[in-house]
Amino acid sequence: MERKIKKQVRGYRTQDGAGVKLVRVLSGATVEDFDPILMLDSFDSTNPADYAAGFPLHPHRGIETISYVYRGQMTHRDSLCHEDTIGDGEVQWMTAGSGIMHEEMLPASERMLGVQLWLNLPAKNKMTHPAYHSVKNNEIEEFELDDKAGKIRLLAGEYEGHKGFMSSYLPLDYYDLHLNPGSTFVLNTEPDSSVMLFTLLGDAIIAGERVVEKTAVNLTAGDFVKIEATDEKAQVLIMSSRFLGEPVAWGGPIVMNTRQELEQAFAELRAGTFLREGIEY
Repeated sequence: MERKIKKQVRGYRTQDGAGVKLVRVLSGATVEDFDPILMLDSFDSTNPADYAAGFPLHPHRGIETISYVYRGQMTHRDSLCHEDTIGDGEVQWMTAGSGIMHEEMLPASERMLGVQLWLNLPAKNKMTHPAYHSVKNNEIEEFELDDKAGKIRLLAGEYEGHKGFMSSYLPLDYYDLHLNPGSTFVLNTEPDSSVMLFTLLGDAIIAGERVVEKTAVNLTAGDFVKIEATDEKAQVLIMSSRFLGEPVAWGGPIVMNTRQELEQAFAELRAGTFLREGIEY
């Protein structure tokens, strides 16, 4: 059965961190529809003044943050003493778990283009060990599509029997699809998986509906989805996971299951006992 579009979301312009200009596509209002993806921020600027102030040191608990920098750079530093920079086409994957402090700085480049996802952690894993992993280009497989339709990059998870970086908690298959003008790609999916797409560059025809650039869509259940380019190239990010269906208590950078857990986290921040592992600086 073919998947169809249930909802399209374009988001709104805002600022975060120390004044980084971005489009918040998914947020608290879309949690139920896009479960288990909590948030999606889109960055696209050729003006370093829009982003160079970055995201200074701040906490997280109860989620995983996944940043894909298609163009530009992002430097990560955290309370576990990780310091790492990714560049064009690379991924940062951070598990906040029981608590982490980190910063993300965005050096000036010709173009800053990419997205950050917040992936929810199941209740049983909310207080797991925090961790950080970068996925560099030499770890990312690329596959040419049939009929010179384009290519697909395996950012994480599995594709056609090939494995990339694998999440330790919720499964996430994460692809970067590049389609040439007029080309078509059919993605086979697990019938009950949660599948969403984001049109990073160019419009696309998804399940027969035109979706403009910088739009997130979630899909009905089914075995496959059909994605087509218009008369111009299209670049579409594809994310497939499983529905979590758990209560969400969300306050700023912390996402738990109950209000009590959320209040406890903020109390620990005030008391200086938030971090279970690592050192604060």
